[in-house]
Amino acid sequence: MSRMTPFSSPLLLGFDAMEKTLERLAKTGDSYPPYNIERLRSVDGAAERLRITLAVAGFAENDLEVTTEENQLVVRGRQADEAEREYLHRGIAARQFQRCFVLADGMRVTGAELRNGLLAIDLDRPEPEKLVRKINISVKD
Repeated sequence: MSRMTPFSSPLLLGFDAMEKTLERLAKTGDSYPPYNIERLRSVDGAAERLRITLAVAGFAENDLEVTTEENQLVVRGRQADEAEREYLHRGIAARQFQRCFVLADGMRVTGAELRNGLLAIDLDRPEPEKLVRKINISVKD
């Protein structure tokens, strides 16, 4: 018996990538690092702008990597253990993380800034141009 999914309708052509993205999102369970997503006010009808802010205290600029891979924004953090330190108590572990955000078509990253342990990543989505195309119908005898 085949599995019925919301995207199995014959009216939804080419949405199989969306279905895979939703399945991938359902599998993510790690909540580190915590983050906020905020909508920034548009000025003078400018494109929609968003800001993702991640709490990355203890990470330096060189420990962080922000990339876009296909339709995903990927933020990675890597901290190295300092072998010369001797801890009597260690409550702050050097850890690694990878946090992925799925981007809608047309979303683009405009910049990233690290300040006071917060990594802010700005995105925008320019208005797509409206495209209407007439398809010619050929007649075969």
